[in-house]
Amino acid sequence: MVEKAGILIEALPYIRRFYQKTIVIKYGGHAMVAEELKESFAQDIVLMKYIGINPVVVHGGGPQIGKMLQRMGKQSDFCAGMRVTDADTMDVVEMVLAGKINKEIVSLINRHGGRAIGLSGKDGQLIEARKLHVFRYKGDDQPPEIIDIGLVGEVNRINVTILQTLEKSHLIPVIAPVGVGENGETYNINADLVAGHIAGALQAEKLLLMTDVEGVLDSENRLITSMTIAEAADAMQDETLKGGMIPKVQCAVDALQAGVGKVHIVDGRLPHAILLEMFTDAGIGTEIIKKRR
Repeated sequence: MVEKAGILIEALPYIRRFYQKTIVIKYGGHAMVAEELKESFAQDIVLMKYIGINPVVVHGGGPQIGKMLQRMGKQSDFCAGMRVTDADTMDVVEMVLAGKINKEIVSLINRHGGRAIGLSGKDGQLIEARKLHVFRYKGDDQPPEIIDIGLVGEVNRINVTILQTLEKSHLIPVIAPVGVGENGETYNINADLVAGHIAGALQAEKLLLMTDVEGVLDSENRLITSMTIAEAADAMQDETLKGGMIPKVQCAVDALQAGVGKVHIVDGRLPHAILLEMFTDAGIGTEIIKKRR
């Protein structure tokens, strides 16, 4: 019993520090698949809300989209890590993200005592988007090749008024990363990028990116517990970072430069990963900060 009291006391300064602050969580990977992890994620979000923190959830759904497309006999093609999205694929993306996954997450949070509401970026034009252009560089003396990957977008603007209204109503926003173009086009947008832009627009205290690895690893596969923007830039330059970690770290850097207090890349395979990162002295994963004091 004394040990349990000690755990609560350890959390107290963090609860005080984050009271009435906004925390944006990008929810994805294995944490969205394993039942135990789905339950612990929902409990973490509800607990945060009950102690006076304002969580905003942005979710992915790439594997689920891939499975649905496969079931329909449609092949998934990728370019520069982005799913090539024609009109038919976009219909499936929107159906899976905004229709199925989003409502499952909302239902799960509500079942644990929260008051969540599901949104896509099209609702109230929450996420205004533009077409993403992908360039392939062919050499110093040649112009880059422009690759059309269809209805894949990037964030142009976040309508924060909607999220601020929900916050005042004590609701937990759960957002599917689908944006709307100037002429009403629907765009598929990377969930990490959406989370970063929303965190920046809200001037969030923290952005948490849940992933399926321990955190950012160095060249010898050891966990880097903390890094600055400058150190992150060096790691990207010298190719310490590889694969899917590069866009995550770039997303973190962009969010910090937009005014987010701190970014954490955490292992979503751990039960209660959010609480472990936010409310313990040791924390987990990798924190990325503007600079060291």
